[in-house]
Amino acid sequence: MLSESSSHAVEPGPGGWLRTRRNRLALWIAAVEGIVVAISQDVSEWGVIVLAALAVFAFAYGRNHGSNVVRQALWIFAASQLLALLLVLFAVVVKWLVIVGLVVFAVVGLAILLFDRR
Repeated sequence: MLSESSSHAVEPGPGGWLRTRRNRLALWIAAVEGIVVAISQDVSEWGVIVLAALAVFAFAYGRNHGSNVVRQALWIFAASQLLALLLVLFAVVVKWLVIVGLVVFAVVGLAILLFDRR
């Protein structure tokens, strides 16, 4: 089994270290942020949306930066924020599906009660 770093030469320095671990770091950051948004009353979904937009602009502006560390850090920031945004959007969709399901169950239950002939 090939490891993540065996598919390409490892670049020296902190930039190379970040590059070999950037997928893992972005996933962990997004997971932690998703949990914080889910359980915290102070952090809203709108904050995640704004941060994702800021991350994309920061990455677009700094992707040609001379420092490999800056490029990799911006990539991790943008990827983690976009993944967190996907988690928030998924939660919103699931929430609305649950609400629609509850309304359908209530209407069906009310119809059964109203049309019961016993």
